[in-house]
Amino acid sequence: MAQVGLACRRRHLSRSTEAAYRYWARRLIDFLDGQALETAGVVRFLDQLASVEHVSASTHLQALHGVLFLFRHVLEREVGRLDGLRTMRRPARVPVVLSVEEVRAILNAMRGMPRLVAALLYGSGMRVGEALALRIKDVDFRAGTITVRAGKGAKDRVAILPRRVRDSMHRLALWRLALHKRDLAQGGGHAPLPNALERKYPSASRAFGWQFMFASSAVRPCPRTGHRLRWHLSPSTVQEAFHEALRMTNCHKQASLHVLRHSFATHLLAQGVDIRTIQQLLGHRHLDTTMIYTHVHQPVRGTVSPLDRF
Repeated sequence: MAQVGLACRRRHLSRSTEAAYRYWARRLIDFLDGQALETAGVVRFLDQLASVEHVSASTHLQALHGVLFLFRHVLEREVGRLDGLRTMRRPARVPVVLSVEEVRAILNAMRGMPRLVAALLYGSGMRVGEALALRIKDVDFRAGTITVRAGKGAKDRVAILPRRVRDSMHRLALWRLALHKRDLAQGGGHAPLPNALERKYPSASRAFGWQFMFASSAVRPCPRTGHRLRWHLSPSTVQEAFHEALRMTNCHKQASLHVLRHSFATHLLAQGVDIRTIQQLLGHRHLDTTMIYTHVHQPVRGTVSPLDRF
């Protein structure tokens, strides 16, 4: 599994992708139970996932990608033709979207830093990981923008800093500065840096600009350097607060924090914002990905039910 992790880091894949590829490589090896890693064994493994474990199409596709990565970038050979593999078609589902009233009620039911994170997700369209990994230096209060670094696909983009959260974000930045000064006084104040920046700029990890905006309350030692690192808030902390707010507001939609991003795009579309502008704000590579939101909004806008014409 260490070789899988090394191959992922060489290609600058995200931590979540690395964890997924490690998981599926381990599952395949356990399934084969000492047998050689051959094409027939891969087909049997993937077929069991589909026919016995009844995994979803997206999970099945993720397993396939994990297996292909193992062969191509760790074993350095092709898996071969997967003859007889039962392919699963991913269903074209319409994304879950909250109404403006539902978003307002949910945000009003949340408190503290989780509420601010949720408001930022809805107001900017950022992904959960992008918001939590936000650094102080990437927030421009004067311009009202946020620079999203190394988003999905390792791409940078510029997102909106909503006016409604600007004052709260500014107060958070001031609190973050005070916390950073206290960390420095106690011999800490380090933030984890991407790639090899710590070697290139040894003092950058203690610079205020590199600190996470949404800081964790915990400080953890780095096993490699021994530095006391203050990471960002855990996604589970915000998810739990969001699910509690769903319960309190009697919202019965199958929603997660990512639904706020769906709602951002759909509500902008309803306001008449150009679809290509929404594509850029979301950081989608292909317009087809953004077009899914037209299936949520366009079919019902301006259409009168025949029952209402009675």
